[in-house]
Amino acid sequence: MKERWWKESVVYQIYPVSFRDTNGDGIGDLRGITSKLDYLKDLGVDVIWVCPIYKSPNHDNGYDISDYCDIMKEFGTMEDFDRMLREIHARGMKLMMDLVLNHTSDEHPWFLESALSKDNPKRDYYIWRKGKNDGPPNNWESYFSGSVWEYDAKTDEYYLHLYSKHQPDLNWENETVIDELHNMVHWWLKKGVDGFRFDAIAHIVKAQGFPDASNPYNTKTVRAYELFSNLEKVHTLLQNLNDKVLYFYDIMTVGETSGLGPEQALDYVGDTRRELNMVFQFEHMFLDAMSAGSGKWDYKPWNLLDLKKVMSLWQTVLHNRGWNANYLNNHDQPRSVSRFGNDGKYRVESAKMLATFIHTLEGTPYIYQGEEIGMTNADFTSIEDYRDVETLNFYQERMLEGMPEEELLQKIKRKSRDNARTPMQWDDSEHGGFTTGTPWIKVNGNYKDINVAKAVKDPDSIYHYYRKLIALRKEHKVIVYGEYKLLLPLHPEIYAYTRTLEEDGLLVLLNFFDEEPVCELPDDIRGKELELLISNYQPQPGESIDKLKLRPYEARVYKFKV
Repeated sequence: MKERWWKESVVYQIYPVSFRDTNGDGIGDLRGITSKLDYLKDLGVDVIWVCPIYKSPNHDNGYDISDYCDIMKEFGTMEDFDRMLREIHARGMKLMMDLVLNHTSDEHPWFLESALSKDNPKRDYYIWRKGKNDGPPNNWESYFSGSVWEYDAKTDEYYLHLYSKHQPDLNWENETVIDELHNMVHWWLKKGVDGFRFDAIAHIVKAQGFPDASNPYNTKTVRAYELFSNLEKVHTLLQNLNDKVLYFYDIMTVGETSGLGPEQALDYVGDTRRELNMVFQFEHMFLDAMSAGSGKWDYKPWNLLDLKKVMSLWQTVLHNRGWNANYLNNHDQPRSVSRFGNDGKYRVESAKMLATFIHTLEGTPYIYQGEEIGMTNADFTSIEDYRDVETLNFYQERMLEGMPEEELLQKIKRKSRDNARTPMQWDDSEHGGFTTGTPWIKVNGNYKDINVAKAVKDPDSIYHYYRKLIALRKEHKVIVYGEYKLLLPLHPEIYAYTRTLEEDGLLVLLNFFDEEPVCELPDDIRGKELELLISNYQPQPGESIDKLKLRPYEARVYKFKV
């Protein structure tokens, strides 16, 4: 297996609007990120992924870009960015930008021109179509509810937007658009950025002719999603981007590609594909949903056997053929300790266990801001507390359908993207030390107990556990490159696996629940001399490793010789 720096890195994701505010306007900024770089260096991370900071009217928290080569005024200036980049590099870390190539803001100059008239030179920068039967061109549904088509009375046509109506999709069938985007990516690389996370990259190609999706109750259904996700031409376009721009820089690239399995992912990340280094897969993110996509709001209890199946498939299929991106949290998902752990009695233990899981799989681990101190889902009680456009659209749509508000708020409390977007909890001062002003969204009420200052002082905290995990990954190559093998595949509470690289072996034991199951190791592990590398509990006197009783959310990692 070829060794690469981005395989050996640990990535820390920053949602800048909620990270740290330095001017008291209640909005995080670039100077706030710069002021906390020493904290991130001490944690041990190698790459900082910053969500969009480009100029934007902010209808979708920066994912609606109105100028790719300028900074959102609330975040600061280009001078602030240049200083941040210099300071990141001065500490031996790298910067990965979050870049949206599928769509822009409807306030981007390209779209403003495109909307002027049907014969405007930039009309074809976006996807415009005539309606049919006094309605939209087809029946595709937006990720943010409603039709993907927005009617423009001035030109009597519809434009396509897979997300908000304020996020019109770019037309990747237009070579001029492609050249414009290539030039922009090159511009950032010349500034010295170290990579990109490509947002919604799987959607840049739409089915020719924009056919209707089938009736959802038809057994031969074609979901709209299949007509604008992971189509074959996406790969041609990514190879073109790589060959003309990305290839000339030693950078890290990761794509947001929902709706695919590991074999399909190899089309993006296969070693010979010339496309991306890794992708974010979403299969494990839908284990607690009745269905993918909009069905995320309809909760079902997740099952450990399903989690094992999904993660094991990705671990085995991509081994020696591609590379994984491992995560349990991000800006679009609930907090992992609230979702897959226990954010009450066993918050500390379960947060450490989940961290052990992500950091001992093959692939690059991603830490989302606040994960390293065990931040939990928001404690909001009213729809007035929420800011997320997806959440607000869902609320309005279901209220019109007559869903009881109490039931609706329960769904939102569990799955809203705002669970991850409450401000970073730095200390126990007002607003958690995030701002001296009024925060753009409420700080979680548990900030006095859960905050960075308290975690740093406590040697047994989640924070220091993360530091140790990251240090171990740098010390033991088997954690990075070792081959994964699932153990105890049918155990309903314990997730166990080995990683092996040449003569080195790693045994990982994880109890995902608050019971105390007995872990009986397979014969090929019994009798081996096991060295405990890390655990979230102290070993019990006189315990037998061959028949080990695991405590609630216990995690253990052993090293052995193969």
